[in-house]
Amino acid sequence: MRARDGRRRGRSWSVWLASFLLAGCATAAAPLPGQSVDAPKLSVHSAGLRLPPGFRASIFARGIGPARHLTVRANGDVYVALQRKTDGGGVVGLRDLDHDGRADRLVRFGEVTGTGIAVRGPHLYFSSDTAVYRVALDGERLAPVGRVETVVSGFPDQNGHRAKSITFDDEGRLYVNVGAPSNACMEKGRTRGSPGIPDCPQLERQGGVWRFPAGQIGLTQQADGERFATGLRNCVALGWHPGGGRVFAVQHGRDQLRKFWKALYSAEQSAALPAEELHALELGSNGGWPYTYWDAFQQARMQAPEYGGDGSTEAVRGIYQDPQVAFPAHWGPNAIAFDGADRLPGRYRGGAFVAFHGSWNRAPLPQGGYNLVFVPFSDGRPTGTWEVFADGFAQTDIVGEPSDAAHRPTGVAIGPDGALYVSDSVQGRIWRITREGT
Repeated sequence: MRARDGRRRGRSWSVWLASFLLAGCATAAAPLPGQSVDAPKLSVHSAGLRLPPGFRASIFARGIGPARHLTVRANGDVYVALQRKTDGGGVVGLRDLDHDGRADRLVRFGEVTGTGIAVRGPHLYFSSDTAVYRVALDGERLAPVGRVETVVSGFPDQNGHRAKSITFDDEGRLYVNVGAPSNACMEKGRTRGSPGIPDCPQLERQGGVWRFPAGQIGLTQQADGERFATGLRNCVALGWHPGGGRVFAVQHGRDQLRKFWKALYSAEQSAALPAEELHALELGSNGGWPYTYWDAFQQARMQAPEYGGDGSTEAVRGIYQDPQVAFPAHWGPNAIAFDGADRLPGRYRGGAFVAFHGSWNRAPLPQGGYNLVFVPFSDGRPTGTWEVFADGFAQTDIVGEPSDAAHRPTGVAIGPDGALYVSDSVQGRIWRITREGT
């Protein structure tokens, strides 16, 4: 559905830009839109990370391979999906035998590499770029047993935004992110001045979240999938909040406004727009991609330039939903985990943690992200604010290029004891963050 007859915004963007340039990054004194001003200062230095008071970190595992998402079993075993096979396996299983916060045992298994991974009932589920699989877990054995079964296949084989992140609802239904293979569905991909394709055809099988029946195998996207939500460019961060009873997803916003629409956007605007959007999803949700984007400074959904926007025209209201939370542009949200069982203390109870892989296109400003962000929830819903919970992953205060970052957070999961596990795609490190004294 195409947004038309947008409304022009009268507010000056220069006011917001001045605030943004003063902030520079999320840890600076001047807050960015939506950033909590009451968040605890990151004052604890532990295992190379900066954390809030009351927390500490340990390095749970090192050098396991290019880690993507991870999941934690009820007994504390950690399973990590790898982007490519390392030492003969596409998945790594980790176990802490002596309970000192470090993995003592490691197993590698599987021919499949990818992003999504989750434990559901007696099975370990994991995804490639075109399918979702499962294998049985047996008792206390770390390695799975039995044959690998195909749960869902037939997803488009595409060049961009291939990752198939997964989650399950309380009834066991499977949700799969299918990213759109483009920036803004342009007639000529990533070409200056190219208009967007009317009624973007990528939304038929991509650019959204698909839902599948519980407990079944041998499914295909086209025959068995239900398009649960659409208008979402790529939601690698996808999760079910058991306390809120809803699917939440964080979208990778579109790129390069300045490069393709030089007359409409300054370099600074292109670095600061659009927001990465946290959405609460229900059947029929529409996040507005590629026809719109969210401007966190003006708190408005704007009409995309490929579809007639000019940087100051608001999209027609009532067609696309607003985000629950807006994060800084281009940070790269790659995973989300929820404290749905109230395992964490105080202000962190019931909230969400988002792992940001980090940006590549915020010049002339420094790159941003490369951190773990906390989103407070109340009664199963976001409060609308966010704060940096852990940083220091990059091991440098200023990231000029992504290659400057020593580590890049890619996955986050919460264990049965409330420990946070964060994976790194660069060196294959896994951190474990716990409350002090535990």
